[in-house]
Amino acid sequence: MELFGLADCNNFYCSCERVFHPDLRNKPVVVLSNNDGCIIARSEESKALGIKMGEPFYQVKERLEQNDVAVFSSNYNLYGDMSRRVMSLLSTYTPRLDIYSVDEAFLDFSGMDDTEHLVKYCRQMVKSITKGTGIPISLGIAPTKTLAKMASKFAKKYKGYESVCLIDTDEKREKALRLFDIGDVWGIGHRHTQKLAYHGIKTAWDFIQKSESWVRKEMTVTGVRTWKELQGESCIS
Repeated sequence: MELFGLADCNNFYCSCERVFHPDLRNKPVVVLSNNDGCIIARSEESKALGIKMGEPFYQVKERLEQNDVAVFSSNYNLYGDMSRRVMSLLSTYTPRLDIYSVDEAFLDFSGMDDTEHLVKYCRQMVKSITKGTGIPISLGIAPTKTLAKMASKFAKKYKGYESVCLIDTDEKREKALRLFDIGDVWGIGHRHTQKLAYHGIKTAWDFIQKSESWVRKEMTVTGVRTWKELQGESCIS
């Protein structure tokens, strides 16, 4: 069976800063852009305070001070070094690793058909990497990369998954699609989100109810690829 994993470092820039400031664990943290102009990363505690991504620093500076939020200027040398550590450890768990961004990588678990064992294996992997680097990660596993990205978000959001979410049956896939906002689907940009909303499409499940010809007409072959991936057909090399 073809299975992909998507490992995603949680709130990566903030997590990197916490590695060297362990006293900030469970406390609100934000990271600013190059010129300290706006917020580009937030810890979960900062998100809970209602601090938005991209907010200009000068507009929220007072609120950050009132809530004792730790503020860091971005340090891309640090983030690059921490990313290399995480990716190096990930590569020891699979020979097929595809680094997607500074804080995300796809892993190929194809052929590991004992999914119960796979989930245990991946939970151990997550614990080991978090312990070895100080960076918490979430892992989504599914038959396509688009579904794996979706699963990783569930793994991050719901503690019951213990950082690993597996979508390996049609029942699990349907449940996930019904809960997932169409604008959060990998490959669906802002422009298409607005167009889809106009047609009453709010969730990933709504989207796959459309015909392939409709999707091709409205979103070209790229949209069709996403539409197929959401139905469990792997189309992204």
